Amino acid sequence: MAHHIVSEISPRSGDRIDALSTPRPIIDEDRMAANIARVQSYMDAHGLNFRPHIKTHKIPALASAQVTAGAKGINCQKITEAEVFADAGFEDILITFNIIGPEKLTRLSTLNDRIAGLKVVADSKATVDGLSAHFAARKPLTVLVECDTGGGRCGVQSPEEAAALARDIAGKPGLTFGGLMTYPKPNSAAAIQTFLAETISLLKRDGIDCPIVSSGGTPSLYQAHLVTAATEHRAGTYIYNDRSMVRAGHCGEEDCAMHILATVVSRPTPDRAVIDAGSKALTSDLLGFSDYGTVVGYPEAIITNLSEEHGVIDLSKCGGPRPAIGDKIRIIPNHTCVVSNLYDRMVFHRDGIVTRVEDVAARGLVW
Repeated sequence: MAHHIVSEISPRSGDRIDALSTPRPIIDEDRMAANIARVQSYMDAHGLNFRPHIKTHKIPALASAQVTAGAKGINCQKITEAEVFADAGFEDILITFNIIGPEKLTRLSTLNDRIAGLKVVADSKATVDGLSAHFAARKPLTVLVECDTGGGRCGVQSPEEAAALARDIAGKPGLTFGGLMTYPKPNSAAAIQTFLAETISLLKRDGIDCPIVSSGGTPSLYQAHLVTAATEHRAGTYIYNDRSMVRAGHCGEEDCAMHILATVVSRPTPDRAVIDAGSKALTSDLLGFSDYGTVVGYPEAIITNLSEEHGVIDLSKCGGPRPAIGDKIRIIPNHTCVVSNLYDRMVFHRDGIVTRVEDVAARGLVW
């Protein structure tokens, strides 16, 4: 018996959004363009280079729009992501991840041979030693020291450690010291500035140039100018925005370019709706929320539970009309970056009419 692989019927330009099969993320072209322009204008006004993080969208066409608007290079998180964007013609790529192990280092050196502006980060002598051992006889690799300025993730723990690791990188064969990088906690500009300025002072004392000082994050993006030691800022979520960015005061719901289009498939009780978007469509990330997204047009509705294919919505607090079986609703997700990695294609629209469909080219590339 023959088995047939059934593929999704892709929307086409001119289709109406409200006629599409669900669940499906949809991107408002005008909101997205406004988000790109607004953030780039802010960076330009404060003399900061801007390096968008492409893990939010994973789509080369969107990175091209960001660079056209004035961004200087892009930020990737993994080698395989960077390979996709190198294939698309991007040369100035910063990978903000400790890269460890022979398989990854082999891919990294091949990528470094292909493009002019590859940069990576390191926060330990072990990582630096591994990079140097691999690159000693190859085209030199630019390495930034990752600093923990309060974010509590990766990074050296003090300016003294940062300066020591910078000296180590500068003296290692196959490596070039490129500067400093941090992914800080939100709303901590003073602490970031203190850490980076002290490190730069120590490097100057040692006669070490620090060409790039890269800070980052979307939640406190509009405080970037307060970190005067930084030469560039990295952010990703801003291009779409999401519920967590609304909560942070970074934007309003009207600035959220991504919605998840879903269909009500069941109304078991007057107070319960079930939609066809579960954890495989909406992401189970809570990010401090107690529920799984904002239902546009039904502000009192609460998405209380996700299984893989179902989302359960509590309608008990909704005073007006409630969605019926077959109705399509739009949801602002808690975390837009994860949603991008759940779908093969992203549908873009203007005023409810499909404008284009883009492959999520770097989807699933997690190393």
